[in-house]
Amino acid sequence: MQWVTLVAVSLPGLAALGALLFTWMQVGQASKELRISERGQITSRFNAAVGNLASPSLDVRLGGIYALQQIMQDSARDHPTVVSVLAAFAQQHAGSSAESLKEPQGGTFDHSPRPDVQAAVTALARRRPESDAGAVIDLRKTDLRGLDFPGPAAVKLPGVHLSDADLRYAFLNGADLRNADLLNANLDGADLDGANLSAASLAGASLGAATLTNANLRRTDMTCGAFLLDETTGEVIEQTDCVNLQYALLDGADLRNAKMSDADLRHATLKGADLRGADLTRSNLTNADFRGAKLAGVKLKGAKRTGALGLPQEY
Repeated sequence: MQWVTLVAVSLPGLAALGALLFTWMQVGQASKELRISERGQITSRFNAAVGNLASPSLDVRLGGIYALQQIMQDSARDHPTVVSVLAAFAQQHAGSSAESLKEPQGGTFDHSPRPDVQAAVTALARRRPESDAGAVIDLRKTDLRGLDFPGPAAVKLPGVHLSDADLRYAFLNGADLRNADLLNANLDGADLDGANLSAASLAGASLGAATLTNANLRRTDMTCGAFLLDETTGEVIEQTDCVNLQYALLDGADLRNAKMSDADLRHATLKGADLRGADLTRSNLTNADFRGAKLAGVKLKGAKRTGALGLPQEY
């Protein structure tokens, strides 16, 4: 009799448990179907957006770029693929720096990238780099003169490949360019005020009259891009493609441990800059202004100092 009573009491509980288990299985199946549906929708959106990039209409191409930007925000899984697609689009359509650098300097003052190229690079600069999963933004040898990023949002391009790019008069103030590859890039007249270029490669780059006030240039490599060696002694005969910083504004810049041997710093201003541990061996410092700069441990062997201000006599 007790056994019958126990069964009678347990049956409602077992029924409730069974109903709960059934409901859980239904929810799991519905969730799975929802994920499959969402995956299919994103795939359809991605295919349509990529198709729009090939349109002869600027409006349609821009729509495709903005759609891909939205997919980057919606789908972490598709983020790296979208980065690669947008970078490839920008590199293909930006024009070649080999051609743009043949134009007179004056032609860069009012130049700006094509609207769709600007939109693609802006989307890349406004992404979440932590979701890149190894994707590389390759913009080498591109014509990006006058590149600009409207609005207050941060420009995030760490590790970007911009070697041999034409970035004259680009607006990159405050940009995150850590570990960027800027080998032989032309940044004459560019605005890099407050930019983070720590550990970036600037070997052979040209930054004539560029604004680098308060920029972070710690551990940057600005050594020469090429050199000739004496076959007998192994000594350097001639160095070419050395970084050009003529008339550059480097006031307050952080240049600790920067490699700047053989750099051209004629008429550059480095007031209050931090050059502790920097290598300025054989650099041309003619008429450069170092007043107020921190120079502990700086290497100045063989540097040309004619007219330079703020350098202690012991150097």
